[in-house]
Amino acid sequence: MADKSDTLIYKGHPLRRKDNLVYYGSMADKYIVMIQVMSSEKEGDLDVANKVHLQLQLTDPDLKSRDRVVKKSDLPDLFSAIDMGSIWLMRALAGK
Repeated sequence: MADKSDTLIYKGHPLRRKDNLVYYGSMADKYIVMIQVMSSEKEGDLDVANKVHLQLQLTDPDLKSRDRVVKKSDLPDLFSAIDMGSIWLMRALAGK
């Protein structure tokens, strides 16, 4: 298991990346945010996301993957997706 110092935390929740997917939140909670980078463009030496798909999902393993999706949206960049995802996650975990 990863050490706490190895985990990136944003607004109190962990951020984890696997290829073009970024997971925000903890699987121990009821909800998690999945951010998928759909396309990116080269800016200097860096690949910068220019199309991102955002989903708020239930973490219940007994549900089918399509039934886990609570909200979804397409956004123009990664910052907007993480910002929107943090709001969705905060509200969902608060029960609003």
